[in-house]
Amino acid sequence: MDKSKLKMLYEAFQLCENEEEVANFLTDLCTYTEIEAMADRLHVAKLLSEKETYEKIEQMTKMSSATISRVNRSLLRGSNGYQIVLDRLNKK
Repeated sequence: MDKSKLKMLYEAFQLCENEEEVANFLTDLCTYTEIEAMADRLHVAKLLSEKETYEKIEQMTKMSSATISRVNRSLLRGSNGYQIVLDRLNKK
């Protein structure tokens, strides 16, 4: 993928000044299903960081074990994106 396109996307999110602007941008950029999938993965990351079991997360979220595992791999060996965001959300 063209890195300049990714850079523009990342910068676009940084230019949003509040929650409403982020919501409006995401609504224009993504389908409702895509937004919901991202929110679901963040919720799974939160539950994993709280040491919930895969089984309980599957029951609570109806997410597949494959998705839960993917999120867990990102938490353990990813770029720390989930952890940074979760830490900042916890401070709010």
